[in-house]
Amino acid sequence: METTHEVFNQPAPLAGYNLFETNRALRDALKFNAPALQTAALHELGETIGSPDMQMHARLANVHAPQLHTHDRFGRRIDEVEFHPSYHVLMKAAVGAGLHGTPWGSPHPSPLPEGEGANASAHVKRAAGFMLFTELEPSMLCPISMSYAVTPALRSNAAIYADWGPKLTSLWYDPELKSFKDKPGVTMGMGMTEKQGGSDVRANTTRAVRTGSDAWGERYEITGHKWFFSAPMCDAFLVLAQAPAGLSCFFLPRVLPDGERNAIHIQRLKDKLGNKANASSEVEFHGATAWAVGEEGRGIPQILEMGTMTRLDCALGTSGLMRQALSLALNHTAQRSAFGKPLIAQPLMKNVLADLALESEAATALVLRLARAFDHPGDEHERVMARLLTPVAKFWICKRGSHFAQEAMECLGGNGYVEEGGEGVMARVYREMPLNSIWEGAGNIMALDLLRGLRKGDAAAALAKELAPARGQHVALDRLADALPARVEAMATEMESRRLAQDVALAVQAALLAQTAPPAVVGAFCASRLDGDWGQAFGTLGTGTDFDSIVQRAQPR
Repeated sequence: METTHEVFNQPAPLAGYNLFETNRALRDALKFNAPALQTAALHELGETIGSPDMQMHARLANVHAPQLHTHDRFGRRIDEVEFHPSYHVLMKAAVGAGLHGTPWGSPHPSPLPEGEGANASAHVKRAAGFMLFTELEPSMLCPISMSYAVTPALRSNAAIYADWGPKLTSLWYDPELKSFKDKPGVTMGMGMTEKQGGSDVRANTTRAVRTGSDAWGERYEITGHKWFFSAPMCDAFLVLAQAPAGLSCFFLPRVLPDGERNAIHIQRLKDKLGNKANASSEVEFHGATAWAVGEEGRGIPQILEMGTMTRLDCALGTSGLMRQALSLALNHTAQRSAFGKPLIAQPLMKNVLADLALESEAATALVLRLARAFDHPGDEHERVMARLLTPVAKFWICKRGSHFAQEAMECLGGNGYVEEGGEGVMARVYREMPLNSIWEGAGNIMALDLLRGLRKGDAAAALAKELAPARGQHVALDRLADALPARVEAMATEMESRRLAQDVALAVQAALLAQTAPPAVVGAFCASRLDGDWGQAFGTLGTGTDFDSIVQRAQPR
């Protein structure tokens, strides 16, 4: 049969490359925030997750979504979620790379002491790895992130921490549903929100009744529900429930120490816009056994401590997704021609790509700076910056994600909108983007959290100190740096809190880029984001921008 046409001018997929080696923005941010950090492991991770085999596993884990089995064939409740084998390949790789609880582990249990050299950058190293892995597949990182967030909270129950802590920092992944005693490594999740309250956890109705005590301390029986209970196949969870003294935090294992399954009934799995490889569920507790973590009635402080770490991961995740979307756009436009030359050489496309590159690099700079703050909790300045920059980064970076992905998808045209093939990754990125903005506190929650943070320590002085090294680099940055401390000190009203979060984010991003990025990047970022030489969409940078230098710096190959 005679062929109708030859297929040409179609870009090859972005595969078989080292995600770490080609990410100049990430490498420069690491040198700034952790100059003593050894990056061999990150280089190895970047090579692994850039391979065609791992990209295949990422695709299969999303195409073949988790399946809930509430009962076995004999009618007995089993409440198990079945995953495609590729999901477990990805989990094994993420745990093996130490993206879960390793920063809290030996030989220097975090918070790390000052002056430990490379060991004092455990959170920065983990943050970089988390961002890289997000480029491959973000949704299965949910249990990885929760294991990271809840591990330090377990210290409030020394007996449980002694038994579970070493397994939470282990590099072994074991998906079997069995007693922790029989597993080389474990994962943990959280169950906080309920139907009637959402972010307002004080409205929770799940109740806890004390039933005695044992080697793990005060034991309770939990009855109630959770509206969002992510990763229900984790080995244990921290949950909130109403005890006699008020809302309290409890450790609730999937399998009890004697090997019996706990009374956790999975009602259904959430049918989500994205995040397909991860099983998010609704559950009921029918007299489930749990143990108190921390003082009864102090559940809110516990959840806020854990929320800080998961909010860091939301910002890290969006930054990683931005980098992946940018890489896909650059890969496509470099290979596809239109109107006589490659798309990447077309002036308007070059403006869009450069603008996206600025946004991606600024996000990378901010999240790694935030991660550094968690490596130095003994430093008062770092403590205040962690408190301020967590809601700021979560608000601003995650808020920018969906707009960023939509613009990057346009660079691929119709090819970016399809779900199949190498460029189908862009559709997966786009569907994932809103999640990090919504989960662990949406935009209003973050803006209000920033207002609370302004009351902790001398926030205005800390911000002025953070911006000081970049003084003199750009007149617009100097102008914003002059104005912000007074606004911070005045503690903006609730109506102004989103604008304040935005401006703090932009100022800190600009100051960081002034210390880590080439002049072309710094000048274009400050002129557009701070000095008004910008429009209402990506691709509206001023004509004086050094487009070629910015685009070349961001290339994934």
